[in-house]
Amino acid sequence: MNQIIKDDVSSFQQCSRNKNIHHKKFGLLKPLQIPSGPWNSLSMDFITQLPLSSNFDSILVVVDRFSKMAIFIPTYSTITSLELAQIFINHVFSKHGLPISIVSDRGSSFVSSFWTQLCQQLKISRDLSTAFHPETDGQTERVNQILEQYLRMYVSYHQDDWHTWLPLAEFAYNNAEHSSTKQFPFFTIYGRNPSFHSIYISQDTPAGKLSTKLQSIQQVVKEELESAIKHFKKYVDRNTAIPPDFQPGDQ
Repeated sequence: MNQIIKDDVSSFQQCSRNKNIHHKKFGLLKPLQIPSGPWNSLSMDFITQLPLSSNFDSILVVVDRFSKMAIFIPTYSTITSLELAQIFINHVFSKHGLPISIVSDRGSSFVSSFWTQLCQQLKISRDLSTAFHPETDGQTERVNQILEQYLRMYVSYHQDDWHTWLPLAEFAYNNAEHSSTKQFPFFTIYGRNPSFHSIYISQDTPAGKLSTKLQSIQQVVKEELESAIKHFKKYVDRNTAIPPDFQPGDQ
């Protein structure tokens, strides 16, 4: 009798359309491809609705998906694609060149509009592989949480000076061990730790040794990223299920 009732209920289309869904969310995690090297693939996001600090109310967070190096740029919520492109040129392109792909939780239309303006500003024609999947990356969201925690510790009581702390926050973040790579982002990029002294004395490292050292570091980073993605996928897939294989005529 119970089976007959279940079959009748499952075949009732109106019930199926309107009742609450209690099964796991369909679709296993499809991680983004690991970047081939530093600054080839970036993630971009905004921290918004901040107290005004010298007319800024938002922070643009740009993260290199390979080294995990981050750039924190004060901006405002009404920024246009053209203005964002100019900021990108000043803070990212001028130091690291053009990326191959950009990941943003804001969606592919946002990235495409920004990329169009960027190419116009640079007077170039280049295709960009845009990617949008809120659960495939998530790294900028984690960086945002760390940055917000840092700013809460150091901003003034009136919270109107947070933009002055961004350079130090960026320095601190890039010189801390990342949980995914087990490396300092700064060290991954430059092959050395930054100097804290007023006068920097060069170690006169031969170019060949430095190149080998950087290659070794970046190989370790790649292996750690692969391991981190496997663990992240395993964690997300616990709460998801393989989607059903619908055939023509199924309802």
